[in-house]
Amino acid sequence: MSEAVPLPIQMSDAAANKVKALIAEEENPDLKLRVYITGGGCSGFQYGFTFDEKSNDGDTVIEKNGIIMVVDAMSLQYLVGGTVDYIEGLEGSRFLVTNPNATSTCGCGSSFSI
Repeated sequence: MSEAVPLPIQMSDAAANKVKALIAEEENPDLKLRVYITGGGCSGFQYGFTFDEKSNDGDTVIEKNGIIMVVDAMSLQYLVGGTVDYIEGLEGSRFLVTNPNATSTCGCGSSFSI
């Protein structure tokens, strides 16, 4: 019996459930959650989340609770070992990444440095 290959990035149940609800609102079952990294933010890199109908060559595709998350190769190198989560709190509702590669993060949790 072969061991399950660990996923390079995880998605929490809360994030998967929120994505599922948002896709249902859009009435487009082809939508996938795309997680990406851009330069900028107060710490050097910034997390981005968008919906995409397609996955591109080189994307890592992860399925959780019937939801598909895609991450491009450039972004994935900064996210390995991380978890995409969704929280609702006093500061509002948002997707975020728990990233073990980040050496520092900003107060809002949307940017980081390595």
